[in-house]
Amino acid sequence: MPTRLVKNEGPTVGNRPVGSDPPLRRPVRDRIVLLGAGPPTDRLRGWVVTIVLTMFAAVVRFARLGYPTDAGTPVFDEKHYVPQAWQMLRNGGFEDNPGYEVVVHPPLAKQLIALGEMAFGYNGFGWRAASALAGVLIVLLVIRVGRRLTRSTLLGGIAGVLVICDGLSHVQSRMGMLDVFSALFVVAAFATLIRDRDDVRARMAVVMAEGRIGDNDYGPRLGVRWWRLGTGVLVGLGCAVKWSGVYWLVAFALLTVLFDLSARRTAGVRRPWLGTLLRDVVPAIWPLVVVPLLVYLASWWAWFGSDTAIDRFGKVKNPNPFIPDALEGLIYYSGKVLAFHSGLTTSQGMHPWESKPWAWPMGLRPMLYHFAGEGQVTGCGANDCVSAVMLLGTPALWWPAYAVLGFAVWRIATRFDWRYAAVVVGYAAGILPWLINVERQMYFFYMTPVVPFLALATAIVMGEVLGRAGASRERRQTGLLVVGLWTALVVVNFVWLWPILNAVPITQEMWDAQLWLPSWRQ
Repeated sequence: MPTRLVKNEGPTVGNRPVGSDPPLRRPVRDRIVLLGAGPPTDRLRGWVVTIVLTMFAAVVRFARLGYPTDAGTPVFDEKHYVPQAWQMLRNGGFEDNPGYEVVVHPPLAKQLIALGEMAFGYNGFGWRAASALAGVLIVLLVIRVGRRLTRSTLLGGIAGVLVICDGLSHVQSRMGMLDVFSALFVVAAFATLIRDRDDVRARMAVVMAEGRIGDNDYGPRLGVRWWRLGTGVLVGLGCAVKWSGVYWLVAFALLTVLFDLSARRTAGVRRPWLGTLLRDVVPAIWPLVVVPLLVYLASWWAWFGSDTAIDRFGKVKNPNPFIPDALEGLIYYSGKVLAFHSGLTTSQGMHPWESKPWAWPMGLRPMLYHFAGEGQVTGCGANDCVSAVMLLGTPALWWPAYAVLGFAVWRIATRFDWRYAAVVVGYAAGILPWLINVERQMYFFYMTPVVPFLALATAIVMGEVLGRAGASRERRQTGLLVVGLWTALVVVNFVWLWPILNAVPITQEMWDAQLWLPSWRQ
């Protein structure tokens, strides 16, 4: 059976893509090919595309980064985290103001914001610099992950362009808030997870090539899996930004088990399920449970080392003599944080810009972060100018989301395509847990870590539109035209929205033209 690689859709055996092949009853040589398939071989071009797009992302994210402010002070929820970061900078990494009890998240993101303030001062650019850098790194990671998922430099580059031109990712990358850091560590953990999958399959291919796959009913031991360890560290850092990082910890743990099971079945292991349990799941407890917990606790280093941090010496009602006092204090503090979040419900008061998870996939309820008008703004060429920052997903990317996700689910159900499964699980981890308690106040910016998965899913679907490398010339040209127009539509849509994403002075008429849906208005 002939073997070939298709850049836009992944490696194939015969006429079937890797993700769809049944795992057993294949010749050994074909199973080795499936196991050992790696990223595209055009490494130089891949890095050129990555670097060029990352540099462009840096220009877009950092342009006029210090504007707007509220008379020199932070805007929207920056008012919580920016002063906390400044206090951390003065105190050596911790907050100690018990009168400011809106300290409801772990310290890592605020410490990163503080580094920007340390470098550039307490101003708009300073308190947003770390967020902008995180936004740039997200683009870089999405390009590399997209390239590895699709085995195509072109599609990896398109995924990066989609993230650059997404309004939600753009605005959150230019705000001194926490969610862009969650997105950074989530997509970085996803990148190491996918790299671990390829590494495991490459190791299995070596074992098969050496004829040792049948030496044990459970398959080979795989040794130290450094990429999986990296996933644990990065997910732990995500939890040290926001507790919602736990959602992706569970999701990625599930993915790695499925990847390992698939690798053992594809390799022809006689008892793949039990082999996965013994050889993969049990050893995963250390990197995917213990390591994230240790990383999370380590993020509180300044709090543990202080005498005046908030609730540092708090006591739980029934202390355990076997728990150190410092850890008991953290448990007490965490209980107060949990109580705060539990009480943050719609029945306690409705935020004018809150939304529910079913509105998030298409971005039906954005958020207004900043607005100035009625004589406060000039420079639009008219007497009545408006300046606004609206957290809004680019419609050309977000409105087809249900179609993209529906196609992905169909591919998972009918072709067992692992690429779609990976991005859908990552996407679902950012939405489904919030459906458990819809009474809670929720906001569209919770979708910030989900944007990379939407971009990756869209890029993979675009690979389907492009068609196989062996398709007719007319088919390939038509596919390339459709993908080019789709990508261009996202770019043009982003350019159109630029004024209300970046507080550019515009006329009242232009402001009205930007608000396409009634739900975009207050």
